[in-house]
Amino acid sequence: MRVKTVSNSEHGPRHVTPAGRSVFHDLFPAEKAAELHMRAQLLMALERWLMKCRLTQSEVAKVLGISKVRVLDLERGKIDRFRLDSLVRLAVRAGLKPRLKLAA
Repeated sequence: MRVKTVSNSEHGPRHVTPAGRSVFHDLFPAEKAAELHMRAQLLMALERWLMKCRLTQSEVAKVLGISKVRVLDLERGKIDRFRLDSLVRLAVRAGLKPRLKLAA
């Protein structure tokens, strides 16, 4: 699929990522893009959970079994600080039900 060029800016051509496609696919090889997309989805779900649960950082840390510093990393969306398997475990501890859907 081609990326549609919108216009030029002082930094070169700008483009729009097609709807339904992760921007990671524009920036990384397919394997890395897929992993980053999954990590981003998990991180966003955990951020939504944090906003809804209304617990203190200490309470969240206890529920998730992590330090308050790691809770802060979650709140700030620090995707580079979490591996995919760690995010899956945290989501389960938060009562979320992560699922993997494969498409051909």
